[in-house]
Amino acid sequence: MTEPPQTAEPTPPPGGPAPAPGAADPAAAGPPPQSPGAVRRCASLVGAVVSALLVVAIVLGSRLLRDFDSALLPYAVATVFLAFGVAYRYTVWISAPGARRLFRKGWGSFFSVANFRAAPTALPRMIATYLGFQKFLGARSHARWAAHQLVFWGCLLAAAITFPLTWGWFTFTSSTGSGPGYEMRIWGFEILGFDSLNIVGWLMFHGLDIAAVLVIPGAGYFLWRRMKDRGAVTGQRFAYDLVPLLALIVISVTGLLLTFSSIFLHGGGYQFLAVLHMVSVVFTLIYIPFGKFFHIVQRPAAVGMQLFKYTSRREDEGGEVFACRRCGQPIDTAPYVENLRGTMRDLDLGFDDWTEYCPRCKRVLRGTAYLDHVKKGFK
Repeated sequence: MTEPPQTAEPTPPPGGPAPAPGAADPAAAGPPPQSPGAVRRCASLVGAVVSALLVVAIVLGSRLLRDFDSALLPYAVATVFLAFGVAYRYTVWISAPGARRLFRKGWGSFFSVANFRAAPTALPRMIATYLGFQKFLGARSHARWAAHQLVFWGCLLAAAITFPLTWGWFTFTSSTGSGPGYEMRIWGFEILGFDSLNIVGWLMFHGLDIAAVLVIPGAGYFLWRRMKDRGAVTGQRFAYDLVPLLALIVISVTGLLLTFSSIFLHGGGYQFLAVLHMVSVVFTLIYIPFGKFFHIVQRPAAVGMQLFKYTSRREDEGGEVFACRRCGQPIDTAPYVENLRGTMRDLDLGFDDWTEYCPRCKRVLRGTAYLDHVKKGFK
């Protein structure tokens, strides 16, 4: 990107902030860049510690494995690999300067007591709208928003049921051994009793089927779009864009077929379907940290960044807003612009002064630079 012409820069409008190229950014101070080998060693250590903690939690939560179902051992092992992969990838991710700033600013705003006092409802609203219902997707396409909601809530429901059961934290016991009365226990403590023949019992034992019914149309829509939409087809990659959708559909379909086999086929083909379902789940869990699903882990830090933008705007209400150095139009609050400038410096891109211009003026300056320095070389 061509730097803004230094000779043609207009002076800032009266009352606007003075340009501050090269100003020191206290938030930019951080540890010096690590070598790739050092980052990998640190990430491996963090991953090993997180995995060990999960193993300890499984042993203790299942009452020293008394409530652990050995038939679910492959799923439990896959979750340990998942914990290692997520911790490893997250550590590598935040080692980059730009991601480290997002991490510090995002989580700093997320847990800020001052932000909570200034706007106590801001964080719950952003968690609900930005993280839960993803309203920003609705601006792109209502169909994509609806499909994403189906996939999101279906996967969230499946994870909330599968992980505790896999780890032996949740158990369902019957005093008669065959029902219909059951007790749900968490860590050995009875939480509630229910009848498997009423609506509560049906929901308890078919929660994963409900999750599958939600996921299949959502993932199916995205798969159809990947096959038909020209924009999606042009930039898609098989392993990154298509594999996760196929994995979700395979998991959901095989899960529903297990229920179909047990109810209507008297267990016919159940063993084969159980192995196929297990393989697809284990593969997906191991894939999560190193594929497209990793954005699930990254998203909460982005919520914190939205909170940082919101609170900085509230603080500057009625005060000074950073104005474009070329046209004088307001850009954003000074803290947000300074944070963006610091990110440019962190990445060593060499054009952090561009943060002091509005989007329109950036396009004009780039076009002017092109005409002055590139096009004149052609005859």
